[in-house]
Amino acid sequence: MDPQFITPFIKSIQNVFSTMLHMPVTINQPAIKQGNSATYDVSGIIGMSGDVVGSVVLSFPKETASKLITAFCGMEFPVDSPDFADAVGELVNMVSGSAKGMFVDKDVSISCPSVVIGTGHQITSRSDTPCVTIPCTTSQGDLAIEIAIRESNAASKAA
Repeated sequence: MDPQFITPFIKSIQNVFSTMLHMPVTINQPAIKQGNSATYDVSGIIGMSGDVVGSVVLSFPKETASKLITAFCGMEFPVDSPDFADAVGELVNMVSGSAKGMFVDKDVSISCPSVVIGTGHQITSRSDTPCVTIPCTTSQGDLAIEIAIRESNAASKAA
């Protein structure tokens, strides 16, 4: 995967968490993800289309997600609440939307977010698109950004 596709997400998560949650994010060593199991129990998923295609996932342990959503919303929601899922979706939307804006030479769109909650859920990306997992640490716990994007076939032919 092209490193230029990773940097916008690193900058974006640091900016969104600093601005909206008032907490820094430490970026740890990225790695190629093996298998389809989500890194943690709560995953916000956004699809990307246009010149860059694939998906972006923010994955959290339930406890970390609860703490972050409380900080984000200013109130606590049960994990099984639709408001909890909406808040997780909004976080991944903000991170992906901000990163999308950094793809200056690309025409990129993002989908509406989906949220999956449950131990051991699977998130399958295309077999021709490697997934890079970037572990992150905050004062409220760990999370991961999973980025499985590539330049679209149409964009690479145009270049």
